[in-house]
Amino acid sequence: MQEAAISRAILEAYHQKLGSCLSSDVIVVGAGPAGLTAAARLARNGKRVTVIEKRLAPGGGIWGGGIGMNEVVVQQEALPILEAAGVRHRRHGELYAVDAMELACALCLDALRAGAAILNLLTLEDVCLHAGRVTGAVVNRTMIYGALPVDPIALMANAVVDASGHEAVAVERLTSRGVMPMPAARGKLGDGPMDASAAERFVVEHTGEIFPGLWVAGMSVCAAYGGPRMGPIFGGMLLSGRKVAEMILCAGT
Repeated sequence: MQEAAISRAILEAYHQKLGSCLSSDVIVVGAGPAGLTAAARLARNGKRVTVIEKRLAPGGGIWGGGIGMNEVVVQQEALPILEAAGVRHRRHGELYAVDAMELACALCLDALRAGAAILNLLTLEDVCLHAGRVTGAVVNRTMIYGALPVDPIALMANAVVDASGHEAVAVERLTSRGVMPMPAARGKLGDGPMDASAAERFVVEHTGEIFPGLWVAGMSVCAAYGGPRMGPIFGGMLLSGRKVAEMILCAGT
Protein backbone atom coordinates (compact mmCIF):
# COMPACT_ATOMS: atom_id res chain seq x y z
CA MET A 1 0.00 0.00 0.00
CA GLN A 2 1.51 3.30 -1.14
CA GLU A 3 1.04 6.38 1.06
CA ALA A 4 0.70 8.48 -2.09
CA ALA A 5 -2.19 6.29 -3.22
CA ILE A 6 -4.00 6.97 0.06
CA SER A 7 -3.50 10.71 -0.37
CA ARG A 8 -4.58 10.55 -4.02
CA ALA A 9 -7.80 8.75 -3.13
CA ILE A 10 -8.66 11.41 -0.54
CA LEU A 11 -7.81 14.28 -2.88
CA GLU A 12 -9.72 12.90 -5.85
CA ALA A 13 -12.78 11.88 -3.83
CA TYR A 14 -13.01 15.23 -2.05
CA HIS A 15 -12.39 17.15 -5.27
CA GLN A 16 -15.32 15.33 -6.84
CA LYS A 17 -17.52 15.99 -3.81
CA LEU A 18 -16.65 19.68 -3.60
CA GLY A 19 -17.07 20.10 -7.34
CA SER A 20 -20.60 18.75 -7.15
CA CYS A 21 -21.38 21.29 -4.41
CA LEU A 22 -20.35 24.39 -6.37
CA SER A 23 -23.93 24.73 -7.59
CA SER A 24 -26.82 23.42 -5.49
CA ASP A 25 -30.54 23.92 -5.23
CA VAL A 26 -30.23 24.64 -1.51
CA ILE A 27 -27.31 25.42 0.80
CA VAL A 28 -27.92 24.80 4.49
CA VAL A 29 -25.64 26.71 6.85
CA GLY A 30 -25.21 24.63 9.99
CA ALA A 31 -25.50 20.89 10.52
CA GLY A 32 -27.53 21.02 13.71
CA PRO A 33 -30.95 19.39 14.23
CA ALA A 34 -32.87 21.93 12.13
CA GLY A 35 -30.32 22.00 9.34
CA LEU A 36 -29.97 18.23 9.08
CA THR A 37 -33.74 17.70 9.17
CA ALA A 38 -34.23 20.26 6.41
CA ALA A 39 -31.41 18.79 4.33
CA ALA A 40 -32.80 15.25 4.54
CA ARG A 41 -36.31 16.30 3.57
CA LEU A 42 -35.15 18.49 0.69
CA ALA A 43 -32.76 15.87 -0.68
CA ARG A 44 -35.38 13.16 -0.42
CA ASN A 45 -37.61 15.33 -2.58
CA GLY A 46 -35.04 15.60 -5.34
CA LYS A 47 -33.21 18.79 -4.37
CA ARG A 48 -29.42 19.06 -4.62
CA VAL A 49 -28.48 20.02 -1.07
CA THR A 50 -25.14 21.11 0.39
CA VAL A 51 -24.74 21.48 4.15
CA ILE A 52 -21.79 23.48 5.45
CA GLU A 53 -20.68 23.03 9.04
CA LYS A 54 -17.93 25.03 10.70
CA ARG A 55 -17.06 22.42 13.31
CA LEU A 56 -15.36 19.06 12.90
CA ALA A 57 -18.45 17.11 13.98
CA PRO A 58 -21.97 17.84 12.70
CA GLY A 59 -24.88 17.67 15.11
CA GLY A 60 -24.84 21.16 16.59
CA GLY A 61 -25.89 21.31 20.23
CA ILE A 62 -27.36 17.82 20.33
CA TRP A 63 -24.31 15.97 21.64
CA GLY A 64 -24.11 17.51 25.10
CA GLY A 65 -27.80 17.24 26.02
CA GLY A 66 -28.32 19.26 29.19
CA ILE A 67 -25.13 20.26 31.07
CA GLY A 68 -23.26 17.35 29.53
CA MET A 69 -25.90 14.72 30.31
CA ASN A 70 -26.27 13.25 26.85
CA GLU A 71 -30.04 12.93 26.74
CA VAL A 72 -32.37 15.37 24.98
CA VAL A 73 -36.12 15.83 25.05
CA VAL A 74 -38.73 16.13 22.30
CA GLN A 75 -42.48 16.55 22.38
CA GLN A 76 -45.03 14.29 20.74
CA GLU A 77 -45.42 16.47 17.64
CA ALA A 78 -41.83 15.72 16.61
CA LEU A 79 -42.04 11.93 16.98
CA PRO A 80 -42.75 11.31 13.26
CA ILE A 81 -39.43 12.97 12.41
CA LEU A 82 -37.60 10.77 14.92
CA GLU A 83 -39.30 7.64 13.68
CA ALA A 84 -38.54 8.46 10.04
CA ALA A 85 -34.85 8.66 10.97
CA GLY A 86 -35.04 5.45 13.03
CA VAL A 87 -34.44 7.16 16.38
CA ARG A 88 -35.68 5.36 19.48
CA HIS A 89 -37.39 7.30 22.25
CA ARG A 90 -38.69 6.72 25.78
CA ARG A 91 -41.75 8.38 27.27
CA HIS A 92 -41.36 10.59 30.34
CA GLY A 93 -44.75 12.00 31.26
CA GLU A 94 -45.88 14.17 28.35
CA LEU A 95 -42.37 14.31 26.88
CA TYR A 96 -39.97 11.84 25.27
CA ALA A 97 -36.29 11.33 26.09
CA VAL A 98 -33.84 10.53 23.31
CA ASP A 99 -30.20 9.46 23.51
CA ALA A 100 -28.28 12.47 22.20
CA MET A 101 -25.64 10.31 20.51
CA GLU A 102 -28.28 8.34 18.65
CA LEU A 103 -30.16 11.45 17.56
CA ALA A 104 -27.08 13.26 16.24
CA CYS A 105 -25.79 10.20 14.38
CA ALA A 106 -29.21 9.30 12.98
CA LEU A 107 -29.93 12.79 11.65
CA CYS A 108 -26.52 12.91 9.98
CA LEU A 109 -26.92 9.50 8.40
CA ASP A 110 -30.48 10.28 7.31
CA ALA A 111 -29.35 13.45 5.51
CA LEU A 112 -26.44 11.69 3.83
CA ARG A 113 -28.47 8.70 2.73
CA ALA A 114 -31.15 11.01 1.36
CA GLY A 115 -28.47 12.47 -0.91
CA ALA A 116 -27.35 15.66 0.85
CA ALA A 117 -23.64 16.51 0.93
CA ILE A 118 -22.15 17.63 4.25
CA LEU A 119 -18.96 19.70 4.14
CA ASN A 120 -17.54 20.11 7.63
CA LEU A 121 -14.78 22.50 8.69
CA LEU A 122 -16.23 25.19 6.41
CA THR A 123 -17.24 28.53 7.91
CA LEU A 124 -19.68 30.96 6.33
CA GLU A 125 -17.68 34.13 5.74
CA ASP A 126 -20.26 35.98 3.68
CA VAL A 127 -23.18 35.49 1.31
CA CYS A 128 -23.42 36.13 -2.43
CA LEU A 129 -25.92 38.83 -3.32
CA HIS A 130 -27.20 39.60 -6.81
CA ALA A 131 -30.05 41.98 -7.67
CA GLY A 132 -31.19 42.09 -4.05
CA ARG A 133 -31.32 38.33 -3.62
CA VAL A 134 -29.05 35.91 -1.73
CA THR A 135 -27.61 33.53 -4.32
CA GLY A 136 -24.93 31.60 -2.49
CA ALA A 137 -22.56 31.12 0.41
CA VAL A 138 -19.02 32.47 0.67
CA VAL A 139 -17.03 29.92 2.65
CA ASN A 140 -13.57 29.49 4.08
CA ARG A 141 -11.77 26.81 6.03
CA THR A 142 -12.59 27.16 9.71
CA MET A 143 -8.89 26.97 10.60
CA ILE A 144 -8.06 29.76 8.12
CA TYR A 145 -10.96 32.16 8.66
CA GLY A 146 -9.92 34.98 10.97
CA ALA A 147 -6.39 33.60 11.28
CA LEU A 148 -4.80 34.15 7.87
CA PRO A 149 -5.37 36.59 4.97
CA VAL A 150 -6.68 33.89 2.62
CA ASP A 151 -9.64 34.50 0.34
CA PRO A 152 -12.76 32.30 0.50
CA ILE A 153 -14.62 30.59 -2.35
CA ALA A 154 -18.28 30.77 -3.32
CA LEU A 155 -20.87 28.00 -3.44
CA MET A 156 -23.99 28.99 -5.36
CA ALA A 157 -27.61 28.00 -4.72
CA ASN A 158 -31.19 28.99 -5.41
CA ALA A 159 -31.88 29.16 -1.67
CA VAL A 160 -29.73 29.49 1.44
CA VAL A 161 -31.01 28.32 4.83
CA ASP A 162 -29.47 29.94 7.90
CA ALA A 163 -29.58 27.12 10.44
CA SER A 164 -26.40 28.27 12.15
CA GLY A 165 -27.95 28.56 15.60
CA HIS A 166 -27.53 31.36 18.12
CA GLU A 167 -25.18 33.27 15.80
CA ALA A 168 -27.63 33.51 12.86
CA VAL A 169 -24.48 34.13 10.87
CA ALA A 170 -26.01 34.67 7.42
CA VAL A 171 -28.60 37.07 8.80
CA GLU A 172 -25.85 38.90 10.67
CA ARG A 173 -23.83 39.39 7.49
CA LEU A 174 -26.75 41.26 5.95
CA THR A 175 -27.98 43.25 8.95
CA SER A 176 -24.51 44.39 10.03
CA ARG A 177 -24.02 46.16 6.69
CA GLY A 178 -27.52 47.55 6.37
CA VAL A 179 -28.46 45.29 3.47
CA MET A 180 -31.57 44.19 5.34
CA PRO A 181 -33.30 45.79 8.33
CA MET A 182 -32.82 44.28 11.75
CA PRO A 183 -35.76 41.88 12.21
CA ALA A 184 -35.54 41.76 16.01
CA ALA A 185 -37.66 44.42 17.68
CA ARG A 186 -34.92 45.29 20.17
CA GLY A 187 -32.57 46.28 17.38
CA LYS A 188 -29.91 43.59 17.66
CA LEU A 189 -29.56 39.90 16.96
CA GLY A 190 -29.78 37.37 19.77
CA ASP A 191 -32.32 35.19 21.53
CA GLY A 192 -34.06 36.17 24.73
CA PRO A 193 -34.23 34.51 28.17
CA MET A 194 -35.44 30.94 28.41
CA ASP A 195 -39.12 30.14 28.07
CA ALA A 196 -39.26 26.62 26.68
CA SER A 197 -42.96 26.47 25.78
CA ALA A 198 -43.02 29.89 24.15
CA ALA A 199 -39.73 29.26 22.37
CA GLU A 200 -40.88 25.96 20.88
CA ARG A 201 -43.91 27.71 19.40
CA PHE A 202 -41.93 30.77 18.33
CA VAL A 203 -39.25 28.90 16.41
CA VAL A 204 -41.77 27.02 14.27
CA GLU A 205 -44.13 29.95 13.72
CA HIS A 206 -41.35 32.30 12.56
CA THR A 207 -39.51 29.82 10.34
CA GLY A 208 -39.44 31.04 6.76
CA GLU A 209 -37.89 33.37 4.19
CA ILE A 210 -36.42 36.36 5.99
CA PHE A 211 -34.86 38.00 2.93
CA PRO A 212 -35.11 37.10 -0.77
CA GLY A 213 -33.23 33.82 -1.16
CA LEU A 214 -32.42 33.54 2.56
CA TRP A 215 -34.45 31.36 4.91
CA VAL A 216 -34.12 30.86 8.66
CA ALA A 217 -34.67 27.70 10.69
CA GLY A 218 -33.88 26.47 14.18
CA MET A 219 -32.23 28.73 16.74
CA SER A 220 -31.36 31.19 13.97
CA VAL A 221 -35.07 32.05 14.02
CA CYS A 222 -34.97 33.02 17.69
CA ALA A 223 -31.70 34.90 17.23
CA ALA A 224 -32.98 36.82 14.22
CA TYR A 225 -36.38 37.77 15.62
CA GLY A 226 -35.43 38.01 19.30
CA GLY A 227 -37.45 35.02 20.43
CA PRO A 228 -36.79 33.18 23.70
CA ARG A 229 -34.41 30.26 24.00
CA MET A 230 -35.71 26.79 24.87
CA GLY A 231 -32.81 24.80 26.29
CA PRO A 232 -32.34 21.05 25.71
CA ILE A 233 -35.72 20.34 24.13
CA PHE A 234 -35.27 19.70 20.42
CA GLY A 235 -38.75 19.15 19.02
CA GLY A 236 -39.02 22.73 17.83
CA MET A 237 -35.68 22.45 16.04
CA LEU A 238 -36.81 19.35 14.17
CA LEU A 239 -40.21 20.80 13.31
CA SER A 240 -38.61 24.04 12.14
CA GLY A 241 -36.26 22.11 9.86
CA ARG A 242 -39.15 20.18 8.40
CA LYS A 243 -41.18 23.36 7.92
CA VAL A 244 -38.46 25.30 6.11
CA ALA A 245 -37.92 22.36 3.76
CA GLU A 246 -41.62 22.19 2.96
CA MET A 247 -41.78 25.94 2.39
CA ILE A 248 -38.83 25.83 -0.02
CA LEU A 249 -40.39 22.91 -1.86
CA CYS A 250 -43.71 24.75 -2.12
CA ALA A 251 -41.92 27.85 -3.39
CA GLY A 252 -40.45 25.79 -6.22
CA THR A 253 -36.94 27.01 -5.45
